[in-house]
Amino acid sequence: MNTAEDFQSGQVLLIDKPLTWTSFQAVNKLRWEIRQAFNIKKIKVGHAGTLDPLATGLLIICTGKMTKQINTFQGQDKEYTGTFILGSTTPSYDLETEIDQTFPTAHISETLINNATAQFIGDIEQYPPIFSALKKEGKRLYEYARAGEKVEIKARTIQISEFEITKIDNNTIAFRVVCSKGTYIRSLAHDFGKALNSGAHLSALRRTKIGDFDVKNAVSPEDFIATLALQ
Repeated sequence: MNTAEDFQSGQVLLIDKPLTWTSFQAVNKLRWEIRQAFNIKKIKVGHAGTLDPLATGLLIICTGKMTKQINTFQGQDKEYTGTFILGSTTPSYDLETEIDQTFPTAHISETLINNATAQFIGDIEQYPPIFSALKKEGKRLYEYARAGEKVEIKARTIQISEFEITKIDNNTIAFRVVCSKGTYIRSLAHDFGKALNSGAHLSALRRTKIGDFDVKNAVSPEDFIATLALQ
């Protein structure tokens, strides 16, 4: 049983973020529930790495003095699973926006798909999506995108140590990837489509690991809140 002092001295909570929740919402919800459960006026709570609303999976949430470890956790390699859809692109590189272009896929074979993964292993240059929370001149990139404004985005060097195709079902490609901090899987989907001479976008994403932390050991926000009710 955790106490108010436990949360203030520092806890590392492994949360399985639900679909459509923002990481910010998850932090706010848990902070509020901890404060209510123990009648705490103020407590530090933060997360170690944003997940998009359309992604699910492992979110490390730190409380109290453990928030000082957030940068350490953020710097660790991450593992994701998910699916790409071949033959079409969206401005956000995922399902947040509507399809804007379609491409032929008749030329794509299983061999071509598997061979294409090789060019994404190691240190690669990647352009973040325009629909992202990165800042440029004080504004987040998605603010420019939603206003229809063009903005120059610089490539960043990221590292992908593992990238495998786990299932091919027509134009739906299931994958697993292990990558460094700063990698955008949406950009990987977009670039993978280009490598196949056909568009692609991300249709599902789940973060399964951060360093040695595994989503198998995570709980839903609801289950965590239920444990607070037992204190």
